[in-house]
Parts: sequence; structure tokens; C-alpha cells
Amino acid sequence: MNLSDRIETIRADYAHCFGCGSENPVGLGLTGFVNEGGTITAEFVPRTDYHGFNDVLHGGIVATALDEIMAWTAILLEGVMVMTGTLELRYRKPAAVDTCYKLEGRLEERRGRRLRLAGRMLEGPTAVAEASGLFLVVADLADEL
Repeated sequence: MNLSDRIETIRADYAHCFGCGSENPVGLGLTGFVNEGGTITAEFVPRTDYHGFNDVLHGGIVATALDEIMAWTAILLEGVMVMTGTLELRYRKPAAVDTCYKLEGRLEERRGRRLRLAGRMLEGPTAVAEASGLFLVVADLADEL
């Protein structure tokens, strides 16, 4: 199964996912995942109702977007579904709501069922937030696809 077909199959199975579900009317709706030389990327355009204060994107939404790109990194690079074990965030600067961001995820290490993943949310070349975490394998996609 090619990358595009794998992505669409998973998105269809998880249509109500808050991060990537196409049938979740309040979710992030992430799509357009691409493997750029071992880094998984996607665009994120926040909804206007994801405000924190003033025109700043709520930090919890930023965390969710980074968690999602890291989970998709495990899906697309390792062929596994994961759950977040730990998540560490570093907010570099306020993120505006009315901006298109690039999300990046990469695998740093895998030891059995444990994956160390990292992610960044970029505005142009500038990181507005970075994350790292320990993710735990809950299913092998070879068993599901």
C-alpha cells in the first residue's frame, strides 16, 4: 500500500479523531501528510475559535497539533499506532491564530514498543513551538491494513 492510500485508510478509520478526523467539526483537521526524507510534515491552519488571548493561538491547541504530527510520524515511518506516554513542550513565541503553520515530526529512537519522537511547529523558518515525547506502541498497522 502506498503512502497516500495508507493515510486515507487510517483517516477513514479514525474520522472523528480530534487531530486529523475529517468528520470532527471542531477538530484540527490535519491532513496533507508528507514524508520529506524521514521527516513527516503537514500544514496546520488554525480555526478562528482556537484563540487563547487576543489573537494568540491557545497553547493547548499548539500542544495537540504537535502531539498529532508526532503520532503520524510513528504511523508513517514505523507502521504503528501509538499513544502518548510523555510530552514535553517548549513554546518559543506566541503563535497567531490567522497564520498557516508547518508541522514537522521525526523519529529520534525506537526501542521495542517505545518511540522517542520530536516535533516542531514553524511559521516560515522560525519555530514557534517544539515538542518531544515518549510514545508507546498500541497496535501494529500490518495487523489492521
